[in-house]
Formats: sequence, structure tokens, C-alpha cells
Amino acid sequence: MTKSASLSRHPWTTSVVWGWRLELQLAALSTVILVVSLSVGPAGPFLVIAIVGSLVARLPKWRERFETRAHLNHAAQQLHLTLLHCGLVNGRGNIPTVFKSSRVAVGSAHLLRLPLGINFDMVEAKASVIAAGLSARNVRVLPNRANAQLIEITIIKRNAFPAILSMPQLQGDRSDLWRRQALGMGEDGRPVTIQIPEHNVLIGGEPGSGKSVALSYFLAMAAMDPEVTITLLDGKQVELAPWAHVSDLFVGPDQGDAVKALHYLQGLMDTRYDLLLAEGTRKISRSSGFGLHLVAIDELAFYLRGGKKELREAFAECLRDLIARGRAAGIIVIAATQKPSHDVVPTWIRDLFAYRLAMRCTSHDASDTILGSGWAQRGYSATSIDPQNRGLGYLLAEGATPTLLKLPFLSDDDIARVVSDALAVRGHCGR
Repeated sequence: MTKSASLSRHPWTTSVVWGWRLELQLAALSTVILVVSLSVGPAGPFLVIAIVGSLVARLPKWRERFETRAHLNHAAQQLHLTLLHCGLVNGRGNIPTVFKSSRVAVGSAHLLRLPLGINFDMVEAKASVIAAGLSARNVRVLPNRANAQLIEITIIKRNAFPAILSMPQLQGDRSDLWRRQALGMGEDGRPVTIQIPEHNVLIGGEPGSGKSVALSYFLAMAAMDPEVTITLLDGKQVELAPWAHVSDLFVGPDQGDAVKALHYLQGLMDTRYDLLLAEGTRKISRSSGFGLHLVAIDELAFYLRGGKKELREAFAECLRDLIARGRAAGIIVIAATQKPSHDVVPTWIRDLFAYRLAMRCTSHDASDTILGSGWAQRGYSATSIDPQNRGLGYLLAEGATPTLLKLPFLSDDDIARVVSDALAVRGHCGR
């Protein structure tokens, strides 16, 4: 009899065992105690009392472990049944098998082995049906890059996002952009980290979605690293103005000055490549002698679509070159736009960004402009983000599956505090 057949024939067994799990454990323990006390002799009761006393002392921890394991086993059985009812069965009657489970803040995560004839795409396509069958808020299916036969399913039963997520830079601690940085919290309650060197970031979303806050979070990480140089381009002039004191160059809504700034950065990039060539290396590292250079651009649409045509084209070409070639030279571009449409952010520029962060969008097309075509149809659309929950966004990192996460919120006072701390870290009191 196959596993799927046994599950479909005796689903009540799991429910009975789960409902009486504690009573069954106590009954088994009582039986063991009785047998031991009768077989040991006159000293049996005293020995049993000592053993029971030691067990009672550890009971809270044991109970917690038992409850966790019983819950995970029950969740795995429910998942097996749901996969069966969803039709994820191969020609021999086999379904994906759970062989490892763990508890996460929002529910449970399970590692599944796929039988012959079932692949990741087939399971992902049934994600919404699986969620409905499990009475879950959502179900996320992730592939295993090392083994195509394995997939991870996270069953999200409850919301893990706090109203406000704090950031470590508010504690005055230095950052080190060479290390992986915590970007926020995923919907499974686990931290989401990214590697900033050699990666450019595109942020898009409707007004008020939190894209400027997301951009400020990247700037906070960069500002608290004294080895990082910062260049700011702000189409509205007011969004990035609080960070001007920790920047090397600040450009407002002037396309001509913006083009000059990008030309300067191109020259810096070429100089760094000359130094790398002389050293016989292909990309900069911590030991190269010159630090990372972060270029933050807010209101990208202003520079790409406004003003004179020749300035727009010059800006677009300089930006494309900087994104395409600047990574190995330690130049990182982080750009944000509140009009994520194909005519604002051309695909030949968008596709150069390794990281793409889609905040709340008003249409599937706008979401796909940031993440890439087709993600909205697969259920990853920024239109589904609650407009009242600012700071939520879908992160697409290097071709992986988009991850819903919440970023820390920085108020104006928070930014002023980070800038003050950053100036102290950098050893100066102003520009």
C-alpha cells in the first residue's frame, strides 16, 4: 500500500492521536513506572519516586519539546493529505514526502522530497489551493538550488510583521557593508539579508508605499560605515536632503548637474579599473585600498523622462554604463522611482539591477516592471500589499523567487540621529 493510499484511508487516526496526545503520553509513562516498581523489589517505589522527581523537574522543557514535535507531525500529516487532494500525485500514486519539519514564527516549514513526475513548478502552481486546504494565510514554495528533487514549503498561519520594525543603526553601531546586511523581516518571521557589494538595487512603488524609507535604510547602512563614500541625486531635493551632510556630492532636480555627476563617477570607475589592472585583480575587495561608493538616486523618473531629450539620453546611457560596469569597481547604484512603468524604467536598465524591491503598486504591470515580467501572474504582485502597512515589499534577489518582507521605518528624528552618529563615526561635524 502506498503512503498516499494509507493517508486517504485512515485520516481519522492522526486526529485521534493528536487530540489525546498528552493523555497517551501520561498513560505510557504510568505503565512504565508500574512495571519498574514491581520488578525492582522493595526499593522500587523509592527509585521510582526519584526518577519521577527528576522527570518532573524537566517536565516543562520536555512538554515543550513534545508539543512542538506533535504539532509538526500533525502539520506534516495535514500537508500530505492536502497535497493528495490537490492532485499532486504521480502515475504510481506517490505524493511529495515530508522528511524534515521545523517551527517558524508564522507557522511551520517543511522540506519535501518530490517523487518522479512531480516538479517544483507543479507544486508552486498549486500554492493558493494548498493554502486554502490548510486554512492558512499563505503558502510559500521555494526550490532547493542544490537538489531539484527537494523543495521547501512554508505554511503561514499568522502575521509575523510588527507594526514598526526597528533598525540596528539607531543604536549608534558602525556598519560594515562588506558583510551581509539585514534588510528586514520575511513573512515567515525570519530575517532577510543581502550582500550589497557588487549588487545594484532598484526600488519602485506608488507614493506613500515606503520606497523613500527603504532608500533611507540603505543610506543609514552606508552612512554608518566610514569607509563608504556617498553620492546623492534627488529629483525632489527634499527626500535625500537630510543625508547631505554625510555625502560626498549632492545633486538636486538639475539634469545637467546629474549628468556631470555620473560622468565623474564614470571617470572614478575607469580609474579604479586601471588600478585593478595594475594589481592583476578583477574586482575590488576590502584590502584593495579604496572603499565602496554608494550612489543613491531618488525620483529616477525625473532624470529619465523629464527635461531636454539630449540630457535624458545622456543620463540614461551614463546610468546604464555605471550599473553594468561599476559593480566590480565597488560602485553601487540604488535607485527609487514612484512611477514604475515600462516607459519610465526601460527593461534594458531594469534587468541590470541584481536586487529589485517592489513596494505597494497600483497595477500588476507596475509590479512586473520592477520584479520582471510574469511574476504577478505567478502570485507575486505588489498590488496585494496592504496600503495601510507601509514598508512592505517584494524583494527579488538574483533570479530567486520574490520574498515578501517588511523594512524598518525611519522617522525624520531617526534619520537625524543616524546622521549625527554617522558624522561622529566619520570624524567630522559637517560638510
